Amino acid sequence: MKTMRVLFVCIHNSARSQMAEAFLRELGGDGFQVFSAGLEPGKLNPVVVEAMAEVGIDISGAKVNLVTEYLHDPLGFDYVVTVCDAANGERCPLFPGRTKRLHWGFEDPSSFSGEAGDKLAKTRVVRDQIKAQVEEFLRELRG
Repeated sequence: MKTMRVLFVCIHNSARSQMAEAFLRELGGDGFQVFSAGLEPGKLNPVVVEAMAEVGIDISGAKVNLVTEYLHDPLGFDYVVTVCDAANGERCPLFPGRTKRLHWGFEDPSSFSGEAGDKLAKTRVVRDQIKAQVEEFLRELRG
């Protein structure tokens, strides 16, 4: 299998896209170059960092990126995957070339309210949903 280039996009690049990028890096191995970006980059969500650390993945040093930084990447992307709600996914710019666009909608951990423990519990659910979706994506690609 050739190396596939995948870009995950959400609104702030602070939670869902960071988790998806980390899981594909972890589970996909050398067959993938993986990136993430946001439509309106924010700050890395500390609850997401904690939830990922619980499964042995350190994203504490991850950079928050703007999606337009990748628009003219000379190598292009095999897949651009939006992981926000459908309406915001439609705001993602079109990438030239052979790019296939996918949408995986997940709830935004940045929108969770309540005590710290409640936010973490809800974020774990989203984390596990994202991991399952990445695993399914890999199964489909590998046949």
